[in-house]
Amino acid sequence: MKSITIKGSQRESVGKKATKALRNAGMVPCVVYGGEKPLHFSAPELSFRDLVYTAAAHTVKVDLGEGKVNAIMQDIQFHPVTDKILHIDFYQLFDDKEVTMNIPVRIQGVSPGVRNGGRLLFRKRKLAIKALPDKLPDFFDIDISKLKIGDNIIVESLLNDDFTILHPDSTVVIQVKTQRAAIVEEVEEDEEGVEGEEGAEGATAEGGDAAAAPADAPKAEGGE
Repeated sequence: MKSITIKGSQRESVGKKATKALRNAGMVPCVVYGGEKPLHFSAPELSFRDLVYTAAAHTVKVDLGEGKVNAIMQDIQFHPVTDKILHIDFYQLFDDKEVTMNIPVRIQGVSPGVRNGGRLLFRKRKLAIKALPDKLPDFFDIDISKLKIGDNIIVESLLNDDFTILHPDSTVVIQVKTQRAAIVEEVEEDEEGVEGEEGAEGATAEGGDAAAAPADAPKAEGGE
């Protein structure tokens, strides 16, 4: 899995006043958990752009000058109005310790079911897995080139010895369903065809007129 380096500075003070001052200076207060003790640091908000604003999953190398710590992002808080990053929690990685992470799903190919009017549905855009750090995949690449209308991809078909998927084997990840609108239109067209045939048969039986006049319609007067 691709790793992003975040260069920051260790925080000596973690009080509210110091945290507010960091945010006012464009810095994001962060904490790395999982080690012997929590590691508090801060880094410029722009440093997290490629980590936060992307669909891909990444590990992180926190570079504080004296050494680097490998970690993954566990939680992030945004300002409710400005959407600025307020705080990020990380979890430290160890080569011999499994970690839980959400891995995005990416599709490949074109579904023949979609070409025939079906609708491609993402039931799971990310899958939670448990694996050693060096076994974490970047994506779940799923080939949909054989999916017809009514077909689906379930977790069982994605199982791998390198990691454990933390969802039931029967969980649907992607499926192709029939468009409801197409079904309704088809039914309405069939009904109109049946009504038209019945009307034509009735008109022939009454005297062969193309369209029967309503019962309360006024009769024509005179012979002109």
